[in-house]
Amino acid sequence: MDEKKRLEIEENIVKMLKTVYDPEIPVDIYNLGLVYGIVVNDDGSVKIDMTLTAPNCPASDFLFEDVSMKVGSIDGVTSVETNLVFEPEWDKDMMSEEAKLELGFL
Repeated sequence: MDEKKRLEIEENIVKMLKTVYDPEIPVDIYNLGLVYGIVVNDDGSVKIDMTLTAPNCPASDFLFEDVSMKVGSIDGVTSVETNLVFEPEWDKDMMSEEAKLELGFL
């Protein structure tokens, strides 16, 4: 896979992640800062490292399934592996300015 195609897929992944919402928070997981890393491999497989706002988040299964289904539907993506990570620990400073504004932190 050439670099241009890889970047295109990565851009589409980010767009798709911005459609995934924690049911309890009116901001998408990307702008919340829950996505720590996206790797697109030459074979089209994708690895996403993400975290949760709290370790015992009741919506975790829903979020991971939504990420896998939506990212897996992108043209050029052959498989999706989502990894739950807790380092570094998430805090509100990881949110985008847009998310902070939406949630009243600014």
